[in-house]
Amino acid sequence: MTTAPSRTSRIRRTVDVVVVLVLALVAAPIGLVVAGLVLLDSGRPVLFRQRRSGLAGREFDIVKFRTMRPPRLPDEPDAERQSRLGRFLRWSSLDEIPQLWNILVGEMTFIGPRPTLPEQVARYSAHERGRLAVLPGITGWAQVNGRNSLSWPERIELDLWYIEHRSVALDLRILVRTAGRVVRPSGVVGAGGVNPGFPGPRQPLDDAIQREDGRDGRDPTLRAG
Repeated sequence: MTTAPSRTSRIRRTVDVVVVLVLALVAAPIGLVVAGLVLLDSGRPVLFRQRRSGLAGREFDIVKFRTMRPPRLPDEPDAERQSRLGRFLRWSSLDEIPQLWNILVGEMTFIGPRPTLPEQVARYSAHERGRLAVLPGITGWAQVNGRNSLSWPERIELDLWYIEHRSVALDLRILVRTAGRVVRPSGVVGAGGVNPGFPGPRQPLDDAIQREDGRDGRDPTLRAG
């Protein structure tokens, strides 16, 4: 049995739709240019689709501009498959523009935990499944506090902290930090150009993120990574 959306959820959904429609006026022309560049640089398909887990574990196809060419060899590293254009799109986050569609159809929201792969969700502990309690977002608390430079335990604990303390004020703070990350990107990829893999189920690693400036997920003065 499903529960009816709360009043807050309905308001958030209305805001999402209105903001997407407004942003589309600017994003659509930029998206057309990016699509043309990807087509010239890497050929078809222009869009990359991947199955992700969203609210309550429901699966959907996330949409991005393609930033990698098909592998020439088995197990070819992702870093070697990226073109200069692909690296720029990821660095600038312009590859995320198509996710406005995911928001418009109600699969994502602007602010929330980043959606992860179903095979990762299958290995979540009961504690970690708490990050499925809200719609996944384009940006979020973990994104503005280190992004892919963080380990999975750190990211998950930051997402859970966000869900517990979710508010309009916190969302506005994340939007401001996100604007800063767009202007001065950091943490797009992990150390050595490789994003950390998901380690599998475990007990909550509270002490994994208790370091540097009180960055423990409970202090809203966490520095952006």
